[in-house]
Amino acid sequence: MELYCSPCDTAVCKECTKGEHAEHAAVPLRDAVEQHRVRLQDQLETTKKRLPEINSAMRSLTEFQQQLSSQKASIEEDIHSTFEDLQKTLNVRKSVLLMELEVTYGLKQKVLQSQLDTLLQGQEEIHDCCSVTEQGLSCSSEAEVLLLKKQMSERLAELASHQYPLQPQENDQLDFLVETEGLKKSVHNLGTIVTTSAVAYETEASGEGLRQCVVGHPTSVIITTKDKDGEPCKTGSASVTAEIFTPDGSVADGEILDNKNGTYEFLYTVPKEGSFTLSLRLYDQHIKGSPFKLKVTKSADVSPSTDGAKKRVKSPGSGHVKQRLAKRPASMFSTSKRKENPIEDDMIFRVGRCWASLLSTKGRNKGEFTNLQGVAASSDGNILIADSNNQCVQPKGINSNRTIAVRMCPRVHVQIFSNDGQFINRFGVRGRSPGQLQRPTGVAVHPNGDIIIADYDNKWVSIFSNDGKFKSKIGAGKLMGPKGVSVDKNGNLIVVDNKACSVLIFQLSGKLLTRFGSRGNGDKQFAGPHFAAVNNDNEIIITDFHNHSVKVFNSEGEFLLKFGSNGEGNGQFNAPTGVAVDASGNIIVADWGNSRIQVFDGSGSFLSYINTSVEPLYGPQGLALTSDGHVVVADSGNHCFKVYRYLQ
Repeated sequence: MELYCSPCDTAVCKECTKGEHAEHAAVPLRDAVEQHRVRLQDQLETTKKRLPEINSAMRSLTEFQQQLSSQKASIEEDIHSTFEDLQKTLNVRKSVLLMELEVTYGLKQKVLQSQLDTLLQGQEEIHDCCSVTEQGLSCSSEAEVLLLKKQMSERLAELASHQYPLQPQENDQLDFLVETEGLKKSVHNLGTIVTTSAVAYETEASGEGLRQCVVGHPTSVIITTKDKDGEPCKTGSASVTAEIFTPDGSVADGEILDNKNGTYEFLYTVPKEGSFTLSLRLYDQHIKGSPFKLKVTKSADVSPSTDGAKKRVKSPGSGHVKQRLAKRPASMFSTSKRKENPIEDDMIFRVGRCWASLLSTKGRNKGEFTNLQGVAASSDGNILIADSNNQCVQPKGINSNRTIAVRMCPRVHVQIFSNDGQFINRFGVRGRSPGQLQRPTGVAVHPNGDIIIADYDNKWVSIFSNDGKFKSKIGAGKLMGPKGVSVDKNGNLIVVDNKACSVLIFQLSGKLLTRFGSRGNGDKQFAGPHFAAVNNDNEIIITDFHNHSVKVFNSEGEFLLKFGSNGEGNGQFNAPTGVAVDASGNIIVADWGNSRIQVFDGSGSFLSYINTSVEPLYGPQGLALTSDGHVVVADSGNHCFKVYRYLQ
């Protein structure tokens, strides 16, 4: 065989080219084989290149399996714990009822036995008196009868007329009333395993806000989750996240609303024009088409809407708010302790990169932050900050040796800095298992030194020792999206459930003491509550983000007062976030949309503001008072935290 017939893809001899292959093109067999060799080699190399993709996918799937197994084990633990707690509660109630029965029975028996004893005594007295009289009458002389009459007549008359307790002084009723049908129904429906079949590579986004929007104009994007076959999912509760990265590297804030039908709405406002990047993720993976290129333009015809709960919040700084010296009229309950001037500036220092700096950038390395959220300060001089996109919590410290500990979040670790911002240490691991952090948003320090972290995406609160070792988690199955966390005067944990629009109070052991609040705009309701603080009277202060107000409750959750309204004036808010209380009971509030910090007295009357104009804030979040009396604030949009002087 010396030739190759291309149409027939076979080797042929010269004789064949004169017969059935006479009309076919033939080439030398050696040349054809060489061409096939080269082509096969190219196909081989192309096919081999798929192996790294497959290996990577297998590693990801293995990690998913491990996470799934870990999550299953965690849920099993929660289920056992929940029903063990219920069983304990039932046993306690059983004991109480049995004790109550015993006490009630004893009291009734005591009354009846006392009555019985009285009747027995009367019976004996009558028998004795009658017996003596009968004997005297039967065998006595006239003189003895006269003597008997003197001795017994009065006693017999007394016994004959005595009022004995002949009617029962108690009743025999002892009933047990219990309504079990409702309880059985509740127990029958108690708990649910929440999941979804949504996958990122099939999930899609739509809406005018996907590619363009107008400066300062609230815009939305609809995210439709789909399963592996491309079919729309019908249930909610999937982990959907969104970020808008501005040209200077900062992150614009927004809100994701779960429609509970497999679709989600991302609401956002961008404060300046330019080209932005919109990142939409499902379970930490980009959905179809993400990241998107977003063009933001100005329009003289469109102004930001202030109507509707979903469109009330402006982006931080969008109103170019000026901090004015004018104070609003005093409340009739306000104190005489007024600050006539703004608190004198100013920033003592900052840790992290600020957009105003030439070194402007966000980051996940030592001393860098992505989206700072919660802030806390301990009595021994430590400052802790939670960065919700860096997945790590950072205790920063201003203590006796002048150290500062700060915690970062999408990578999840604790960073420790000296007071001049020099990095010392960090700890933490990202994930969805107990001891890991997925999206830490709130942080507090317990009097015993434990670090309390509210984890929004994991839907629980994690407790770490002061050196960062995991101890326990609480609230699993009871929380939908914890945002802020604080500690009251009794050592109980105040947890602000942003997603459920409620506040829960737990013991450190995890026992739920009380819960209050619901979604709405009433005095006892919330619309996206963020953070909490506790004053010296153990009253709980909550920032109500979308209701543009601050609300105060007693330790039992009863409403006391509220202050604030939507606006840019002194005493008004455009979505309040962080809150703290000073030693005099004054309330310090971070005003996210207006990018400022305001100070109020304990009754809610505006006092002053902290001058931050030198290096402006951009969407401040958590806020706290340090042990040496300074104000520390998470400057989320600028990827740093700042410490200011505060004159009390």
